[in-house]
Amino acid sequence: MPSVPPCRTVVLLACLVSFGDSARAQVRWSVDPKASLAWWQVNPHLNHLWATTCPAETSWRPGEGRSAGWIIGEQLRAPKQGYAAVSDTTIVPLWPRPEALPVCTDAVKGDVLVADTVTWQGVRGQVSVRADALITGENRRDAFTRQAILQTSRYPEIRFTIDSVVNVTHQADTLRGTAVGVLSLHGVAKPMTAAVRAWPEAGGLRVLGKFRVLASQLVPEYGFSSFALGLGVGTKIWHHLYMGIDVVLRPQAPGGS
Repeated sequence: MPSVPPCRTVVLLACLVSFGDSARAQVRWSVDPKASLAWWQVNPHLNHLWATTCPAETSWRPGEGRSAGWIIGEQLRAPKQGYAAVSDTTIVPLWPRPEALPVCTDAVKGDVLVADTVTWQGVRGQVSVRADALITGENRRDAFTRQAILQTSRYPEIRFTIDSVVNVTHQADTLRGTAVGVLSLHGVAKPMTAAVRAWPEAGGLRVLGKFRVLASQLVPEYGFSSFALGLGVGTKIWHHLYMGIDVVLRPQAPGGS
């Protein structure tokens, strides 16, 4: 394999594109759905309140009370807190994948346009998630979530529209920053920021993004059913809803759609 010329952070990402354009040329990246996933996790998670769009990922574990048929690796130990309502924001998500493999369903799509791959300015785009693809591993819980909570027949997508990326820092080949944009959840669009991290992987750019919504906002601001969320939200057991993406972006050739 030929050696990669010395490049740092986003300059290295521009080198990966290999289009022959200057590093400051506008670059369009598209989500590779087979290598990309989305997730959510409630805090406190009560040992079962988390979901993914990529259950085939072997580093992911469904929660306790799961339906039959799951094979759980010995290394995937259940959280120590058990079912206790212990708030923990330090390990989110609980089951991050070590590498991006093309084993996921076509649940995540999107495009990101970068005007300047040196300063990481002029970033805009959109990433959307098929809401009915999110599963916890317990069939009745998943059906209730789709029908009564997310109402996926009425609101089939969760979208994040990116307006910019700010507070960009870099170390070696990893970029960190804050994506600023609008989150569309349950038919409601609200300004939102997401902590993002990106680095070259799998022949493209792997990007992790994480959002946090206060559980107390889910009913009055996002219009979720107070009846459906009564136990967790009404009793104030839930503190936060975390959502995130783990996607692989691949560069499009100039002129690509």
